[in-house]
Amino acid sequence: MKKLFKPILVSSLALLCFSCYYNEFPEEDVNIDRDVSFADDIIPIFEVYDCARCHNDSGQSPNLISNEAYDALVPAYVTAGNPNSSRLYTMLEFEEHRNVDATSIALIKKWIEDGADNN
Repeated sequence: MKKLFKPILVSSLALLCFSCYYNEFPEEDVNIDRDVSFADDIIPIFEVYDCARCHNDSGQSPNLISNEAYDALVPAYVTAGNPNSSRLYTMLEFEEHRNVDATSIALIKKWIEDGADNN
């Protein structure tokens, strides 16, 4: 009986540890029912995720340093009114760039849908 205890214990622990293959719970769809401001809502997303670390004036495009981000994004990466043809939105939503959370992506989508104003 003692000889069977260790293999059964090890097998049980292995099954327990490796049986779940999801790293996190799936995020729910988020609906934003308010006006979204570029300065108050979108720029903080870039700051939280430290986007300017790579996307700066000497790094990758677009330049997401807060005082230059709008001019770098619109119209090259953002098609006002159409998030699905906006590279910024599609990169975050469908290519999961930097694993941006669902609320931040919803804010970016709403901002683009509302015309991508520099407000």
